[in-house]
Amino acid sequence: MKAKEEEKMKLLHLSDLHIGKRVNEFSMMEDQTYILKQILSVAEQEAADGVILAGDLYDKPVPPAEAVQVMDRFLTQLADRNIPVFAVSGNHDSPERVAFGAELMRNRGIYLSPVYDGNVVAISLEDSYGEVCVYLLPFLRPSTVRHALAQEEGKITSYQDALKMAVERIHPDSGKRNVLVAHQFVTGAVRCDSEEVSVGGVDQVDVSVFDEFDYVALGHIHSPQWVKRREVRYCGTPLKYSFSEAEQEKSVTVVELEEKGKVKIRTIPLVPMRDMRKIRGTYMEVMERSFETGENRDDYVQITLTDEEDIPDGLQRLRTRYPRLMRLEYDNKRTREEHFLDGSSRAEEKSELELLEEFFELQNNQSMGKEQRRFAQELILSIQEGQDL
Repeated sequence: MKAKEEEKMKLLHLSDLHIGKRVNEFSMMEDQTYILKQILSVAEQEAADGVILAGDLYDKPVPPAEAVQVMDRFLTQLADRNIPVFAVSGNHDSPERVAFGAELMRNRGIYLSPVYDGNVVAISLEDSYGEVCVYLLPFLRPSTVRHALAQEEGKITSYQDALKMAVERIHPDSGKRNVLVAHQFVTGAVRCDSEEVSVGGVDQVDVSVFDEFDYVALGHIHSPQWVKRREVRYCGTPLKYSFSEAEQEKSVTVVELEEKGKVKIRTIPLVPMRDMRKIRGTYMEVMERSFETGENRDDYVQITLTDEEDIPDGLQRLRTRYPRLMRLEYDNKRTREEHFLDGSSRAEEKSELELLEEFFELQNNQSMGKEQRRFAQELILSIQEGQDL
């Protein structure tokens, strides 16, 4: 691959595109197409030497046709601009489908991780400082590594064992600059609600597994962060996929490799077509806010109402102002408190109205109002009268 004279190696680190994802039943495809165009512009403006895609290219192992078309268009546009791509499959991807056509696409500078067979081959790049070796390691489960390394099967009982053995077999040249692209959960990383969680954290691996690499481009965690050292980094998702990410600023990570041991990392913010944010207040305040603040009413929102009484058809009424309302919650006495019926009280010693009042309070975490009590009394009386006839 042609070297850039007197220039350092510049790579864009992306991950977890999740093309085809739906959030609270809303398709994110239009938003994803929009943000990929923005990423393409960043790659051009930065004169990137390559784009890293660290897993979860798609949201499902068998993605819908439209998602495949979006990804195909993105890769083709990068290839047309002679910007190499280094992509690995993630836990949401089918490794076989991601690897399909890999040999053909190498000729266009699109490098895809093959199905893991125990071997990870370096992809060589050059700049004025010498050679950079990029290694593509797809998402690995212990069973995957045991299958590939049958002779070592008895030694692989955990994700830590599997990753340690897989990485040790790479044998990077310590005299060169080495970049690893991987999709795993490194111990100490902070998760978001939109990620797939393994019970008990069994999928965790220790960061020391990656000590021999100058930069580790990680995917799997949706929040941008580094783990133990700046050069072991999750770039995060390019879009917000849960309301736990509402306050995050999504970005592209730019990695600049100079001489061995010197890595510069910076981020370029991404601006979505529609933001994802939280709104809080009474029903009237929230309805008026859409006119007063100038905020984009087309954003994806979670609304928390503080009214003590539930708003009839609240979700549909709020969607007349916020058409992409994803979630409606309440924060009031009913939701903050939990009351339980006193088991020591004898039910037979209480009136029908007292029992109904207790049941109402148990269900709603608040006492009956005056009108509700009056209605209940009339209803109980009419039932009793009907029984006496």
